[in-house]
Amino acid sequence: MPHEKIKNHNQISDNDNKPSAGAPNSKVKFEIFGEEMLEKRVKASGNSGRVYLPPNWVGHKVKIIRTD
Repeated sequence: MPHEKIKNHNQISDNDNKPSAGAPNSKVKFEIFGEEMLEKRVKASGNSGRVYLPPNWVGHKVKIIRTD
């Protein structure tokens, strides 16, 4: 419908809670719809980090969210 207003999910409205600028430990809320969820700890791997996932996840799209 041409007159419908669509909210861009990347924009924060005036009513949303905004973290203070420069607050390094501020939390944000994510709402995600998916098929499965795993909780794992990232292990060191050279100069990077690594998380192993089940082999049946290979080829699927995943999203990683740091929770702490």
